[in-house]
Amino acid sequence: MSKRKIIIEPDPILREKSSPLEKVDNELRKLMDDMLETMYSAPGIGLAAVQVGILKRLIVIDISKEDEKKNPIFFVNPEIIYQSDKTSTYEEGCLSLPGFYAEVERPTECHINYLDYNGKRKKLEADGLLATCIQHEVDHLNGVLFIDHISKLKRDMIIKKLRKNKKELKKIIL
Repeated sequence: MSKRKIIIEPDPILREKSSPLEKVDNELRKLMDDMLETMYSAPGIGLAAVQVGILKRLIVIDISKEDEKKNPIFFVNPEIIYQSDKTSTYEEGCLSLPGFYAEVERPTECHINYLDYNGKRKKLEADGLLATCIQHEVDHLNGVLFIDHISKLKRDMIIKKLRKNKKELKKIIL
């Protein structure tokens, strides 16, 4: 496994739609393992392939707490097939928008079809934090960021700060 570089907003690739994967093979499993290592070291609870510069419909999620056994879930070609009318609000952050958080309202429950780590077709009914995380990561695959669910004013402020931070990082200090 190896750690990958996480793409930071406002990189245009984060706004592109990801393509479906043809099959689950050893090369894809290597990518899933790399993404998991990248997510854990960030640290985060979800990561979409686009966040490491790969426009494929793939996400990894692990919402287990620090003191619990790791419980990663791999979603290849995830498709949300149901979202509840009832909503809940979580304060969301994103590895592609480091240091920024906002309250986002999403459906409390979702059902998802996907292929797992071994290419087996699965269906998952999720609620709470897992449902929120799945919806957040599937949004990434569609070129949508959590800041697209908040007011334009807040979104513009965050993007302006991220642009400034990117410029600061490019300066060389001697």
